[in-house]
Amino acid sequence: MQQIEIIIENTGERRMVEQGLSLAELCGKVEHHCKYPVLCALVNNKITMLQYRLFTPKSVRFIDITHRQGYRIYITSLCFLLYKAVRDCYPKAVLDIEHWMVNGFYCKIEPTEDGYTLPSQLEVVRTVRDRMVELQRLDLPFLTKSMLVSDAAKLIEDEPIPATKQLLKGLTQLYIEMHFLGGTPHKWATRLVPSTGVLTQWDLRSFANGFLLQCPDPSMPEKLDIYQDSPKLFNIFQEHHNWAKLLGITTIDDLNEAVRSHRENELIQVSEALHEKKYASIADMIDQRRDKVRMVLLAGPSSSGKTTSCRRLAVQLAVLGFDVKQLSLDDYFLPREQTPRQPNGDYDFEAIEALNIPLLNEQLQQMFDGKEVKTPTYDFKKGEPFFSGRTIRLHKDSILIVEGIHALNPKLTSDIDDELKFKVYVSALTQIALDKQNIIRSNDNRLIRRIVRDNNFRGYSALATLQRWPSVRHGEHKHIFPYQENADIMFNSALLYELGILRPFAEPLLKMVPQSAEEYAEAVRLLSMLEMIEPIQTKYIPPTSILREFLGDSSFEY
Repeated sequence: MQQIEIIIENTGERRMVEQGLSLAELCGKVEHHCKYPVLCALVNNKITMLQYRLFTPKSVRFIDITHRQGYRIYITSLCFLLYKAVRDCYPKAVLDIEHWMVNGFYCKIEPTEDGYTLPSQLEVVRTVRDRMVELQRLDLPFLTKSMLVSDAAKLIEDEPIPATKQLLKGLTQLYIEMHFLGGTPHKWATRLVPSTGVLTQWDLRSFANGFLLQCPDPSMPEKLDIYQDSPKLFNIFQEHHNWAKLLGITTIDDLNEAVRSHRENELIQVSEALHEKKYASIADMIDQRRDKVRMVLLAGPSSSGKTTSCRRLAVQLAVLGFDVKQLSLDDYFLPREQTPRQPNGDYDFEAIEALNIPLLNEQLQQMFDGKEVKTPTYDFKKGEPFFSGRTIRLHKDSILIVEGIHALNPKLTSDIDDELKFKVYVSALTQIALDKQNIIRSNDNRLIRRIVRDNNFRGYSALATLQRWPSVRHGEHKHIFPYQENADIMFNSALLYELGILRPFAEPLLKMVPQSAEEYAEAVRLLSMLEMIEPIQTKYIPPTSILREFLGDSSFEY
């Protein structure tokens, strides 16, 4: 039999193997140094299931759950396992995965027929969970088949997934990959693990009016992620879910239909009005504590729109008679040589220790004492602060807005009385989904925002942003998310229409990511999502919109 050369990137080994060998068979023949079960492989830097057969020379990297692509296909496969269990246990019901929580997916199981009643919530969760355990023990294979889109549409005619059916109708390609588990078909947005047997860490529990599918901790996959109650985060997700229902835009197909019927301007206006109403509501809350609050602390993860939120909140506070001053924590960075370093030796700009906390607290106290304070400005090119002559003095009706990723960390303003503070958390918590089982993660929304912004204002390529993103995400989990529940109020900066706006900007940047880069797999994944979304023109976006922070032409100065 003819042989081909395969490069095993995990070890650098070059090996001649027989043509037609599957990735699963190759995995059993070579060293891959994966600590946990191999879930899939990067073949020429494209995510590929282990059933794939090799017929030409390839470069292969086997990956497990600790790799970000491996973790993504693990949790997607887990969702398919849950969907299959619901279909088996309650054929007249359907799974609706609403959004991602800190610990997993919040979902509901709802009847598909009028008059059909499900048992109690506890009985449903017990029955479905038992079926998931049984399916996991059977070690059923996840299968993928390429087929005509028309055939795929016929295949799912009897499945209670109308949003998926509509999505298939809107596709322009001839063929599509469909997925199968134990004879149950569906279309998932990512590749899947080899079989149910590798899905060893998960749990299903009752939560609020639905269920929580808990997922493993990717850094310690042998155990579940520690459950953290996040009522404020959950409530803001539910609020935005209600907004989506109000606008009739809960899935990508709903958005596409609005664009095709020329209703995008109306959608943009209503979405922006909902944002403005929320900013006004936050300002009213601050006004109610006017006799005590002197400072608004505003935090959020990367590309959440913190800066624009500061500007728009400042306008609403000014309407209420406040004299608004603003302060950016970026200006309190320590000189570069004093910045802490990561274990690999790189500067750790995400750490709170990178800020001059003593100076910040000293100057805040001076401001609250009515003194005029010379505030620093940070020169990022030179890596050092300097005093440009800018000063701040707070008066009777003054309020100070302090913006930065660490604003909600109690350590940042430990010398300041808590009664003087009002805390706001901003994040883009995406509510739109591909269909009822395929959600779009909020961090994907923020990543696309950042790719566009980095290129527009910092001259970074999409590759550079993708390379930096894991470090940014690590910093968020360490320095931002643990403090989000400290907020007095959370603001969701996501806009239901924004992916349609961002697509024309992000697509050409992502297409420039070279296949030789490991980040190529992430670029391909994001492109496959964006290509399903109808583009929207920017002419309808107001100059005060959050999106202008990433696109340009904002009426605010940054």
